Order: sequence, then structure tokens, then C-alpha cells
Amino acid sequence: MKLKEILSTLESFAPRSFQEGYDNSGLIVGSENDIVKKVLFCLDSTEEVVDEAISIGANLIVAHHPIVFSGLKSLTGKNYIERTILKAIKNDVAIYAIHTNLDNVSNGVNKELADKIGLESTHILSPKNGLMKKLVFFCPIKNVEEVRTSIFKAGAGHIGEYDCCAFQLEGEGSFRASEAANPHVGEKGKVHFETEMRIETVVPNHIEKRVVQAMVTAHPYEEVAYDLYDLAMPWSSVGSGLWGQLSKPMNTEDFLTLLKEKLNVSCIRHTALVKNQIETVALCGGSGSFLLNAAKSVKADVFVTADFKYHQFFDAEDDIIIADVGHYESEQFTPNLLSRFLKEKHSDLNCVITEVNTNPVKYF
Repeated sequence: MKLKEILSTLESFAPRSFQEGYDNSGLIVGSENDIVKKVLFCLDSTEEVVDEAISIGANLIVAHHPIVFSGLKSLTGKNYIERTILKAIKNDVAIYAIHTNLDNVSNGVNKELADKIGLESTHILSPKNGLMKKLVFFCPIKNVEEVRTSIFKAGAGHIGEYDCCAFQLEGEGSFRASEAANPHVGEKGKVHFETEMRIETVVPNHIEKRVVQAMVTAHPYEEVAYDLYDLAMPWSSVGSGLWGQLSKPMNTEDFLTLLKEKLNVSCIRHTALVKNQIETVALCGGSGSFLLNAAKSVKADVFVTADFKYHQFFDAEDDIIIADVGHYESEQFTPNLLSRFLKEKHSDLNCVITEVNTNPVKYF
């Protein structure tokens, strides 16, 4: 199987357009035309992981964290980043990162963590803006259903738990075909009036071209009149963090014990236990301090995340419990998530989870 087929599958799950501006998700080493023999999944693509890939015959590493965040000015092996890249190139091992785009999908990193601790009825904690467009087009009455069906199959019209979402209004359109035109209705050189339906729907940015092509292909007109508008509204199924409820309230200390057991951590940094019971939980795999106010806004009893700095713990202000479980620990299930997803889509693909613990933080 070619690498580009695998990347297409991964990006159907977590489109690269969903990543944050600072991120570097995507293919970092390798060619999309490479034939993939075996895939190794990990959280971090370190030198040791590349060695593991070489030893087991894997020529693709799919990592959560990009080994390169900003541009490299040299490849001399002077640091672990350059050494990792050089070793991968010399041994024909491709490296692909799927980072904040996987964080930002509703069934990605955070959903995996939520499932581990038993959260139900989960929602995106901080939905992203600017990822949708409004598509407006005009269609003869008798062709409306065919065109609607085509754009919905292409992915238009999804709002939360609803699909086939659209608004339509009947009106009258006019046009005059030139002598070089081939009009579906009307005559060349004469102004024609046609009863048409104005149809509006929403389209995610990353499938805009696909939806427009589906509309144009199904539409009877030689020249299709349509408009695309940027939408400022948040997309409820894409964004940072998750929040939800436990099936039943838990004693606070019991909940922290549950966290330790499910995440296999030896300790949890936390603020004062200002809640006697835990029912509503907000979480963010990896660095999540920027979501503290969002966690408070949904009345979460506890915010499970990582990488809080000393002074940021004061920001809990007795409104919420911050439970910092560690960056690696909160995202440790990501390789399993990715392997499971790819195996479901490509059952013949040889997928392996790394045996290397890449956590640079040690506990004495």
C-alpha cells in the first residue's frame, strides 16, 4: 500500500486543516509514493523509536507529536531532532505526525482519555471557529433532489448530530445564453426566466472542493451560479478539550484514585480538593492550561490535563479542582487509537504499537 493512501485515511479522520497555527502535523520525512510495509505507532518519534522501526522492518512511523515544529536550518546531527531525522532518512523510514488535528476531533485523543475514565455524554470544551462555509446555489425545481442528494453524499449539511441540513426558497432566476453557449433551458440570445430554488447549506472547509464538484456534476446547468461565504460560527464537533459526566457521582479521593489506576500514574499534581464529589469532568490530553476558564464555564468539578505551571494552579480559585496527570500519561493511549482506526480501514495493514516509553519525565 502506498503511503499516500494511508495518509488519506488518517486525514479523513483528523484533517490537517484542523491543526493549530503553531503545529506541524503532516508528512515530515518520506515520499507519498513510498510503499509501506509496516507501520509503527508512537507518541514521540525519537532516535530509539527509529531504531525500533528499523529492527522490526517498519518503514513508516506515525507519531502524535511532530519531531520538527519549526524549520531546520541544518542537518548535522548536533541534537536529538537532527539525529532522529538523519537516521530516518538514511534508513528509508518515513515519519508522519498527527498532532493537534487529532486533539481537535471529537473522537480523537480526548475521547480516548474520556472513555478510559468513564465519561458519558461528552462535548467539545472549546469549539473552533472559522472551519465552515455557507454554500448557496440556485437550481431548477425538478433537479433539486438530485443535486441535494449529491452534495449531502459529498459531506455537506452536517450540523452537530444532524445531517442533510439545508434551507431552500423558491424564486425566479434570469439569464441570457450567448451564441457559444449550450443552455439547458431557454434559447440563445434571449433572456430566459426560470423558476428555481435557492438552496443554502454548510460545508466544512476541508471538503469544499469535493462538495462544489459534486454540486456542479449533478447540476443541469452549463454554468452553475453559486456563492461561498466564510462562517464565524463555532463547529460544535471540532475543537479543544472535552467535558462530560460520570455515570454517577464519585467521592473526590475515589475519583483521583480511579485516575491513577486507569492512567497507571504514580502521582497526580492537584489543587485543593474543594469538591466533595465529582460528577462533571473537563479534560484535555497534553497541555491544557489555556482551557481552565472553559472548564469553569461548564461548571466542571475537576479539570484533568497536564503541564500546569506553578502560578497557574492558583487560577483554580477554589472554583474547580485541577488534576495534572502528566503530558505523556494523558496521551499515552493515542498510538492504540491510531492503530485501531487504521486496522479498521485497512485490515491487511501490518500495524505495531511501540514498546518504547518516550516519556522524558521520570519520577523518583
